[in-house]
Amino acid sequence: MGVYHAGSRAVQDRVGVRARADQVGRAVGAVLKPVAAAFLELQPMLVLGAADPVSGAVWASALTGEPGFVRAAGPRRITVAAGPVPADPLARALAGEGVRVGTIALDPRTRRRMRLNGRSRPAAPGLAIEADQVFSNCPKYLQQRERYETVADRAPGETRWGGELTAEQGAFIGAADTFFLTTVHDHGADAGHRGGNPGFVRVASPRELSWRDYPGNSMFLSLGNLATDPRAGLLFLDWTTGRTLHLSGEARTEFGADGDRTVRFTVRQTADIPSALPLRWSAPAYSPANPDPAY
Repeated sequence: MGVYHAGSRAVQDRVGVRARADQVGRAVGAVLKPVAAAFLELQPMLVLGAADPVSGAVWASALTGEPGFVRAAGPRRITVAAGPVPADPLARALAGEGVRVGTIALDPRTRRRMRLNGRSRPAAPGLAIEADQVFSNCPKYLQQRERYETVADRAPGETRWGGELTAEQGAFIGAADTFFLTTVHDHGADAGHRGGNPGFVRVASPRELSWRDYPGNSMFLSLGNLATDPRAGLLFLDWTTGRTLHLSGEARTEFGADGDRTVRFTVRQTADIPSALPLRWSAPAYSPANPDPAY
């Protein structure tokens, strides 16, 4: 299939950006260029998203390692020398063959990001992913974190599962400046980034949160997927302690008369893992593109 499916086209047409989307879409390929391969090898973290093969729930998670743990192994393949801990919500999905996955490598130091969507399979000591789509995004709404350190003695705590947000988890989300969003469609999965000043994600109740969809590259891959399949997975990180908060549920987009868009997410499952990641990042410098979170 092409870069866009019917869901993305419907959103592009509704917003009136099909021509712009066609222009941006020319940069999407299936081959890892040398600059992309070099970028991946500098990263200590890779975010992945997929649907659980049993429950169908969509999740997002993160893998970490020393730079070089993600590496190009050919023009259309990357290897990831790490796998999820057994209690990670993506562990079952990533144990399968030919699993449709979306990935995003985000470098807070340079405010660069690239996405690779494809099919994964286990490959000791981690994964191999065959690329279907490879492309970069602009630095809009990325917070800059100038440095990180690896905390050698940090180990994941016990996963706390739930069916709704606790008050503390709601406060954690309300203070976030970044999260990762996984969506799916008939032919694949996509992992994207959302960022803003703290307060850009609003928690309405233990089962519902929302965020404004800020203007971006006009591709509407995430909203296009949601237009055809409402399942979604969210990942929030504590950039200091390594905590990961994973949410799985459904999302819908509300279009305002003035062109504004709000995404409302209904929580179905939560997985909260203390000290899941060994990385400790420096304090953020917020992106100058971030709008006022009040809405």
